[in-house]
Amino acid sequence: QVQLVESGGGLVQPGGSLRLSCAASGRLLSIYAMGWYRQVPGKQRELVATVTSGGSTNYADSVKGRFAIFRDNNKNTVYLQMNSLKAEDTAVYYCDVLQRGVYYWGQGTQVTVSS
Repeated sequence: QVQLVESGGGLVQPGGSLRLSCAASGRLLSIYAMGWYRQVPGKQRELVATVTSGGSTNYADSVKGRFAIFRDNNKNTVYLQMNSLKAEDTAVYYCDVLQRGVYYWGQGTQVTVSS
């Protein structure tokens, strides 16, 4: 099993920044992808960004140029730096590990962008 603990969510004004963190522990292999998804009530969970163990990244079009994902493999931690936040970025953000075709999820952290 893999456990994920997220932190860093909160309330921020439009145009502001937040950094989310997610620490993974448990039965981790040497190769696994990590990522961030988000979900608002009544909608499906959507991909925000992913990063492979080799550092390759992928972003949703809606966050390109504003968000950056990076990881520290020594700490098994993935980060999401969110800049120029908009009201539509408001959601519960979940981190995940994808390992041998199996997804593991964190508990989620609320991000609210509002003035």
